[in-house]
Amino acid sequence: MQMTEEAGVAVAEAPACAITLLPSGKSFTSHAGESVLDAALRQGILLPHQCKTGTCGACRARVVDGEAACLPGAQPAALSAEEAGQGMHLLCCTQATSDLRIECAEIPHIPGIAVRKLPVRVTALERLAPDVMRVLLQPPPGQRLHYAAGQYVDVLLPGNRRRSYSLATPAREGQEQLELHIRHLPGGLFTGQVFGRLKARDVLRIEGPFGTFGMHDGASTAPAILLASGTGFAPIKALVEQLLATGSQRPVHLYWGGRKREDLYQHALCLEWAQALAGRLAYVPVLSDAPASDGWAGRTGWVHEAVLQDHADLSQHEVYACGAPAMVEAARRDFAARAGMRAAAFFADAFVAQPG
Repeated sequence: MQMTEEAGVAVAEAPACAITLLPSGKSFTSHAGESVLDAALRQGILLPHQCKTGTCGACRARVVDGEAACLPGAQPAALSAEEAGQGMHLLCCTQATSDLRIECAEIPHIPGIAVRKLPVRVTALERLAPDVMRVLLQPPPGQRLHYAAGQYVDVLLPGNRRRSYSLATPAREGQEQLELHIRHLPGGLFTGQVFGRLKARDVLRIEGPFGTFGMHDGASTAPAILLASGTGFAPIKALVEQLLATGSQRPVHLYWGGRKREDLYQHALCLEWAQALAGRLAYVPVLSDAPASDGWAGRTGWVHEAVLQDHADLSQHEVYACGAPAMVEAARRDFAARAGMRAAAFFADAFVAQPG
């Protein structure tokens, strides 16, 4: 055990714990107070994850040997009591208190993509809805960010705080600007700045890309359900534009849900896609709380229920869901229980509001 000096007193530092992944056998170390997920990422090992707050459940894994505990203040909301009793943990909320062996497959890095920190200049701000801002960011010359459609970046803030936003366009030759869709959260640390003080030519710092959401292999021809709520549309937009750019022929149904008409802040763009790709892309907008004054004549109710109304059998589909955690989890549960969706064919990115 290593000793350090604090104010003249010898303090024992807890030894690092060794963590082994099964079935690969790859190992890494974790320090006290560090999540297993963060320890892996720090050492270049990419494990399944999305929200890093315990809400989406993407980092669920079983501890086979050793002792692990929930990090102080962590809230593993996506883990049921039954799963916890079976040795399951959410790696973003879990710290090792001894050496561990964990059943969790490492996700291979996307070739040519590395996580980087970059200064970026704000080139444009456009209010897409009363509470949604489109922000365009320009990296320095010669420092283009390489990423896959569906990934996100963190905006780095004072006090070692950060906020995560999905990239709303795919990376493509000749397009260096990064597009974010940012919803205003009253009292939000960063969104207050975006909707108040931020202006063109201001400089921000970002880190990324992160996340594993998206169609990375490009090999599947299965019909795809793209399911979005609110600003969960941003990464879905990137996926659609990637399909357009590659000339993909796979059939796609895009469902976008909001409470009222203004929540579908790029409705016209979706209509353009559906017209240009008639027979390949169908667009279904759904409102859950449309007032009569909206004059809405389209579908109403919960957006994932609209999918089930149109697709009684999802056993041959792939589903890409992005938005509010409640919507994502309802879709995961109901699509499997009521339409035969395969668990391995459901890909999700739950958007979690970060207070303060």
